[in-house]
Amino acid sequence: MERIPEPELMDGPAQVEAYAAADFEASDAAMVERLAHLCGGDPGLRLVDLGCGPGNITFRLGRRWPEASVLGLDGAPRMLAVARERLAGAPPELAARLGFEQAVLPLESPGPLASGFTAVVSNSLLHHLHDPAALWQAVAQLGAPGAFVYIQDLRRPASPEALEALVVSQTQGAPEVLRHDYRASLHAAFSVREVQEQLERSALEHACLAGLQVAPRQERYLEVWGRLG
Repeated sequence: MERIPEPELMDGPAQVEAYAAADFEASDAAMVERLAHLCGGDPGLRLVDLGCGPGNITFRLGRRWPEASVLGLDGAPRMLAVARERLAGAPPELAARLGFEQAVLPLESPGPLASGFTAVVSNSLLHHLHDPAALWQAVAQLGAPGAFVYIQDLRRPASPEALEALVVSQTQGAPEVLRHDYRASLHAAFSVREVQEQLERSALEHACLAGLQVAPRQERYLEVWGRLG
């Protein structure tokens, strides 16, 4: 099944409201625990969450590693407004270690975002990008030498029938806007082989990416992990 790109930013009012209200508790918790397992329980003290949306993973990272600071980056102003509203209501100890900034990939340079992050994390950003090399460039720019990288994203189904089966099984009871977006995201997702090829090309310019691994995960995801050289 051929890839059909979707809009890079999710910032429509109905989208933001639906995603802010949706219950991603189980999948978000599983992703953070998967990161913990792969990095040996220690992602370091400076984490960055690329494509953070309303901050679900950003907050989880901060709670999971109470000594770490976490920066959430996203290009969608309305999504970031929700994340910052949540931050304002968070316990002071947690709020002091979290931050949210607007950034659109590709990053011309890290600039005020700085670099030297000990872990670079992303959940479901890759399939939104029209040029996926922008993500791998950002990983190379933001991560310190030896930084742990964990990227989880949807994996494009092999057929329209398989895609529709996932929409039915994964969005039961969800608002129509989430069902529509999930279908579009599955169409826009990459295969494992395509991501392997992206990394091979990006490693020619950013050698630190050469050690990253790619594999399918469960029935609908792929994951990229490893340490920057």
